[in-house]
Amino acid sequence: MILRGQVRSGKGDFSFWIEKLEPYYTRKTGLKLFPGTLNVHLMNRIYKLPPNCLRLEKDEYGGEVSVSMAPCEIFGRKAFILRTDTDDGKLGDPPEAILEIATDIKLRDAYGLKDGDFVEVEVLDEQGA
Repeated sequence: MILRGQVRSGKGDFSFWIEKLEPYYTRKTGLKLFPGTLNVHLMNRIYKLPPNCLRLEKDEYGGEVSVSMAPCEIFGRKAFILRTDTDDGKLGDPPEAILEIATDIKLRDAYGLKDGDFVEVEVLDEQGA
């Protein structure tokens, strides 16, 4: 499935947590994720994460929030859509309308992305195909 959306700035919360929990994310995803995500706001659609996607459970790292991780590709690179269980959309767009894309590089720098650019994300099944 191909999702198309617009790059927008986020709050920067995931950058802190990806760096702090790096060993957990690396073990789950097989990638050492860059500490930060690319926020992609979907245009006229939503994306609900599949129930069988990868999970970083709060009990695994002694925290308060669990994170779902769905495999995807952006610019042909292996990546993951990250979404916390606590994101209810009360402070902005509903979480199903936003993709937080994490991969091993800073996508904005590598591809010259800026707010307002459109990108495509290919959602992969749980086996990465």
